[in-house]
Amino acid sequence: MTSHFQLIAKITPKPEHMQDVRESLMGILAPTRAEAGCLKFNLLEGREGDCFYLDEEWSNDAALAAHYEKDYIKPIFAKYQNWLASPVEIHKMAALA
Repeated sequence: MTSHFQLIAKITPKPEHMQDVRESLMGILAPTRAEAGCLKFNLLEGREGDCFYLDEEWSNDAALAAHYEKDYIKPIFAKYQNWLASPVEIHKMAALA
């Protein structure tokens, strides 16, 4: 198990699924923020309106793994197979300063 870390996830929907993805992400904000290991979970939209970013901070890798197993997350991941133009880009980072 590692110490806390930050994560940026870029989510690029197909144009016809922008609203579906927006609604699904809005729906997971509150329950995700309430998870014990979640330190930050913010949703942003690209200025061009063609993608979303999740700005996250987790207490450790186990907390993120537990998040991915939640009943409200798994169905979204399944829908992403049809909704997304490209796979989700996930970048895990450690703060330097």
